[in-house]
Amino acid sequence: MSDAIGATERINTGKKPNFVVIYCDDLGYGDLSCFGSKDIKTPHLDALARDGARFTNWYSNCPVCSPSRASLLTGRYPRNAGVTSILGGRRDTPGLKADQVTIAKALKPLGYRTALFGKWHLGLTKECRPNAHGFDEFHGFLAGCLDYYSHIYYWDRGKGNNPTHDLWHNEQEVWDNGRYLTEVITEKSVEFISEQSEPFFLYVPYNAPHYPMHAPQKYLDRYPDLPWDKQIMAAMISAVDDGVGEIASALKKSGQYENTVIFFSSDNGPSPESRNWLDGTEDPYYGGSAGIFRGHKFSLFEGGVRMPAIMTWPERIEAGQTCEKVGAMMDILPTFLGIAGGNALEVDGSDVLPMVTSDAPSPHGRLFWEHNEQLAVRQGKWKLVLNGRLDPSQGVPDPVHLSDLEADPGERTNLAGEQPELASELMTAAQEWQKSLGA
Repeated sequence: MSDAIGATERINTGKKPNFVVIYCDDLGYGDLSCFGSKDIKTPHLDALARDGARFTNWYSNCPVCSPSRASLLTGRYPRNAGVTSILGGRRDTPGLKADQVTIAKALKPLGYRTALFGKWHLGLTKECRPNAHGFDEFHGFLAGCLDYYSHIYYWDRGKGNNPTHDLWHNEQEVWDNGRYLTEVITEKSVEFISEQSEPFFLYVPYNAPHYPMHAPQKYLDRYPDLPWDKQIMAAMISAVDDGVGEIASALKKSGQYENTVIFFSSDNGPSPESRNWLDGTEDPYYGGSAGIFRGHKFSLFEGGVRMPAIMTWPERIEAGQTCEKVGAMMDILPTFLGIAGGNALEVDGSDVLPMVTSDAPSPHGRLFWEHNEQLAVRQGKWKLVLNGRLDPSQGVPDPVHLSDLEADPGERTNLAGEQPELASELMTAAQEWQKSLGA
């Protein structure tokens, strides 16, 4: 076990393990120092990675917020979970339906206390909110994008709507004006951990580093040599990294770190959207990094869907691993349920724990994606993207793009012309998969 994150005595109480999911918003593959960033310092996440497994071929099931979160929580492809697009911020916006089984719902009958602190973005109507989906406690916001200090729904700005406040504790609206939301999410998570004596599932979906670009000066001061736009992105990520450190510390202080499964990742790649600089303008901004990959949020190229991911469980997962096998967000529910001893559910994901405990291969012969007009499939080292979307600064992709990800992880060379039979085979497989999905 790594000394950097602080060794504790190995404790085996016979309790079922706890589960913690820490999820970022619009964090790119190249935005952490343990995944290659030279500008951003993430010592707590780096230490977490040294304590377990760092996944280099881990995928979101969709390159945008709501569907990715639906897959993570239900173990299903987005359409099978009933969420295929970004959900709006109106109070009557429906979302994840009541018949979907989330990680929280699946674990509660097994004796788990469940909590969510942070971003929901899976529906605003009462039957779609976190408390209706198995969470005993919720403190956070329901829509997709929030001002970090006023906690007002960002997209009401400029649309002629009255500003909508969106901070809740369970079903009660609460006010915490002026407090930086990333720190509030961390504080609630640490309090929850310190109060638990029974096994728990804690879901911590930070909204950082999603716009608007807000960060306290103390984090900005860590990056005096960066350009001001990259400085604020780095500061927002540092606030999350400090939060991860506080969560890990709370687990250690309560003697629960060794028997807690922690999973960290992001919902999709870095955003090419306009950002709010609080100066009356909304300029395009590309502060996040997908590392060596081409693509971004909204794109089915690797930059939009390949995510930094870390899993630790000191009782079972050997420290210091780099796992190059393919995994996806929809694998988390069956993995956690298998660890907790629950009955199998009808899901699209698979238990990936054997990948990091017994060197088992990936359970995914093929992994598929759809988003708007785009369709993609990965099979081994091969990746096919149909009607792929890229920001103009990254070039205009061919409508059929085949890549060898081992030789060309950035998907910059199209091999469809050299491998027409393989391209045709993968295209047919992707189209048949899409037809097999739910309505």
